Amino acid sequence: MHPVICTIGPFSIYSYGLMLVAALFIGVGLARIQAKKEGIDPEKLSNLLFLAFIWGIAGSRIFYVVENMEYYLRQPLEIIMLQHGGLSWFGGLILGAAAGIYYLKRNNLPVYKTLDLCVPFLALAQAIGRIGCLFNGCCFGKESATGFYFPAHSAVLIPIQLYSSLALLFIFVVLRLLQDRPHRQGQIFLVYLVLYSLKRLFIEFWRADNPPVLYGLTLFQCLSILLLAFSLVKLVLIAKSKD
Repeated sequence: MHPVICTIGPFSIYSYGLMLVAALFIGVGLARIQAKKEGIDPEKLSNLLFLAFIWGIAGSRIFYVVENMEYYLRQPLEIIMLQHGGLSWFGGLILGAAAGIYYLKRNNLPVYKTLDLCVPFLALAQAIGRIGCLFNGCCFGKESATGFYFPAHSAVLIPIQLYSSLALLFIFVVLRLLQDRPHRQGQIFLVYLVLYSLKRLFIEFWRADNPPVLYGLTLFQCLSILLLAFSLVKLVLIAKSKD
C-alpha cells in the first residue's frame, strides 16, 4: 500500500525495511529488560538476538528464493532486493535457531531457558514485521468484496497481513502471561511453536500467494502440521518428565 515511506535525494526509506529494523530494536530492548529479571547477561542476549536475526533473515530469504526459483532465475538481481519483501519464516526458524543454539552452547548459556525468555518478544517482533508486509503489499490475501485496496495488485484484497499481525500480538500476550507463571524450561518456546503453527495453518486459507501442493494444502500448511505435531509431542514429554 505504501512501500516507500519517503525519498531523500537518491535514497529511499522502505516501509518493509523500516518495520524490520523497528521490530529488531523493540524486541531486543524488551528482551534485555526480561533478561535482567531472569539473571541472564543482557549483553550476551543482545549478541544472541542480533546473530539470530542476521541468520534468520538469510535463512528466510534463501527459503523464499528456492520456493520461487523460477522467478529469481529470470530476475537474479531481485534476490538481493530485500526491500521488495520476500521472507519465509520457516527458513528463518531453521538458520536462526541453528545459529542461536550454537551461540548459546558456545557461551555456556542455558538453551531452553534462554529460548523461553526470547520467544514472546520474537512474536511481538513478527507482529511489527507483518505491518511492513501490509505496507509493502507482499504476503497478500485473496480478492474480496470487502478489504483494503492494494495498488500493487490493482484489487481489493483481504488484509491478511493485518490479521496475522493481530494473531501474533495475541500470541505475544499469551506467552508473556505464561512466562510470568511457573513453567518448565522449554515450555514457553514449544507453546510458541504450537500457536504459530496453528496461526499459519489457518491464515494460509486466506492467502493468495502460496499455491496448494498436497491435498489442497500449501507447502507452509504442510510444514505447519509437521511442526505442530512435533511441538505437541515435545510438550507432552516435558510435562511427563520428572526434572
